[in-house]
Amino acid sequence: MKTSLCWLQLFLATYLLLGRAKSDPHPLQDYCIAMATNSDGPEFNGAPCINPKHAHPQDFVTSVLGKPAKTKNQFGFNVTLTNTDNLPGLNTMGLTMARIDIGPNGLVPPHSHPRASELTICLKGSILVGFVDTANKQFTQTLRPGEAFVFPKGLTHFLLNVDTKSSALAVSGLNSQSPGAQIGSTATFASKPPIIDEVLKKAFQISGQDVTRIRNNLGG
Repeated sequence: MKTSLCWLQLFLATYLLLGRAKSDPHPLQDYCIAMATNSDGPEFNGAPCINPKHAHPQDFVTSVLGKPAKTKNQFGFNVTLTNTDNLPGLNTMGLTMARIDIGPNGLVPPHSHPRASELTICLKGSILVGFVDTANKQFTQTLRPGEAFVFPKGLTHFLLNVDTKSSALAVSGLNSQSPGAQIGSTATFASKPPIIDEVLKKAFQISGQDVTRIRNNLGG
């Protein structure tokens, strides 16, 4: 009887924990148009709302995803996100959209979104996509225009334009207003302050010279 009670308590605790593990809280109103805030002011989990009586259709419209972005950087990609600055009506909706421009042979390097799953649709070109699960198993696929791929929440994933002459374009939807993004290589080798060399040498089985070279390449 005591064992059964312990299992019941464990089940209830797990149920309650999973029930709270949601990307974003549900809104308490139809919409919450983001109020322009002072960058030096207090931090909010989301943005404060304007009076609904002052809402306008343009608060729910943006053209930011229709503008191609430059991809001339070390990786050859650029991500344009919708946010409460360019789309105030997005506030509290629990989602965001991203335009992903990838130059010829460009790479969106292995990265993760700690607060969101991602669904990516290829619109132009051929894009090799993939993610690695917690058992270190890789799932990969080459996307053609019109094909989509889902990246589970928090897992490391990448996108590579396999065409060496033409650019590629994709659009992603993420189920959080603030999905977060962390590129593994820059987080590891270009953090401020830097991770000590001894940690990196042992973790990656490389020399101190390798650490210095990689840091310099990544701007660390």
